[in-house]
Amino acid sequence: MRSTQPLTRFFLCLLMLAFGTISSQAQSANGSFVLPDNPALDHIRMQPFSINTSVNVDANAILDFPAGARSSRASYDAGMGAAKFAKSAATNNSNGNAASESRGGFRPNHSRNSVRGLITVPTFQGAFVSNGLAAEFPFFMIGTDPAEGGTTTIPAKIVSFSLNLHDVSGGVTSAPFAPTEQLTLHSPNFEEADYTSGKHIQFGDAVQRAEFFNNMREDWHTELKPEVVDRVTLDIPPTVRVRFPDGSIKTVPAYVILTARNGNKFVLLLDLVFNATIIPAAINEINAGVYTTDAINMALVFNTSLFSLNAQGGVGDCCVGGFHTYANDDATPQSRWIFAFASWSLPGIFRGGVADVTSMSHEIAEALNDPFIDNIVPAWQFPGLALGTCQGNLETGDPVEVLANSVFPVRIKDDGVNFLFHPQTEALLQWFEQGLPSDAIGGAFSYPDTMSLTATASACAAPPTT
Repeated sequence: MRSTQPLTRFFLCLLMLAFGTISSQAQSANGSFVLPDNPALDHIRMQPFSINTSVNVDANAILDFPAGARSSRASYDAGMGAAKFAKSAATNNSNGNAASESRGGFRPNHSRNSVRGLITVPTFQGAFVSNGLAAEFPFFMIGTDPAEGGTTTIPAKIVSFSLNLHDVSGGVTSAPFAPTEQLTLHSPNFEEADYTSGKHIQFGDAVQRAEFFNNMREDWHTELKPEVVDRVTLDIPPTVRVRFPDGSIKTVPAYVILTARNGNKFVLLLDLVFNATIIPAAINEINAGVYTTDAINMALVFNTSLFSLNAQGGVGDCCVGGFHTYANDDATPQSRWIFAFASWSLPGIFRGGVADVTSMSHEIAEALNDPFIDNIVPAWQFPGLALGTCQGNLETGDPVEVLANSVFPVRIKDDGVNFLFHPQTEALLQWFEQGLPSDAIGGAFSYPDTMSLTATASACAAPPTT
């Protein structure tokens, strides 16, 4: 193998210098924005969107704050409403089909798609019953039946985004895409490494194999074939106007640039502006045939996460570094394009060890486990957070991202790259089953760090009364 050190140093220099030229003027032009030291990076379930809708943002645009919401995040986060909290699978599984199998017994998947009426990625179906509940909890995952074995290859189509950040004085700062593309393609999401669930496999495949380790054939794999299919540059104005439910229109920052304690600069983009720029760009990629129904389609940005406004026009929720969802058309059968947004993060900005491909690994693992964002599970309590902080879905990255250390470092040495990546440990399906003994690899509830979650999820508890 040829020497990897010079190229690695080159990549590192690019990453650290990419934001080194950002002017303080661009930051001050957007007013004050105060974050706690070492904030958390959040990941959400994005509401599905139709390819037949599109908006654009410019200096004359007025963006609408969502009616009845406390945060502009409700404009895109499927978890901001009641759906974030657990409901009965019997009444809330939007697939409309109750599975007749218990976990480990999967419907034969010879068609490579267990959902009739959809044109989309290959899927398989299973279900479980737990915690004394009468309802079954069916789920759909990307890939083919573990008991049948074989390798399913899914294209991973990446559009790399650069942002031209305009300031009030007429200057422009670029949030580039060039430093991250090659490292992303060589990350554990797409390059092979060794795990206890298999040798020479990708990270998402390793997590899925850990879940079904005692129910799969040894040759069962779900692999991603990555490609940067387009590069898109978007112009972001310094401010935008937002119409609030009371009819008032306020001018607010479209973005802010902040500096972490270690000196790394990073961008926070207003979620309403994201909806009006990157989502229409993704729709354009679908209509152009760049994004396809057989793929996991991704939008990659460099060191940029999202912030929200509160109902008074001040700073609300922060910071979202990724989500997964799908786009659909109005045809029969319906086409669905699996879509994920992820930010490459410089180290030292967010807590939990978040860096580089943490968000991308989080979203890929969740897309594999919950492609249509409707896998409902018994209500579960976030570990370590206040009682009543709960969800009711099969989002494998969310229970771990709140922990003090959420990542599982993996070094990749290949094709001139020698880099220590930081994918996120995931909760396994067995953690969500609440009460059933784990039949995952080694009786684990999380993976690859099996010590992150050492017991099944706790049922959602009511917050204490005062």
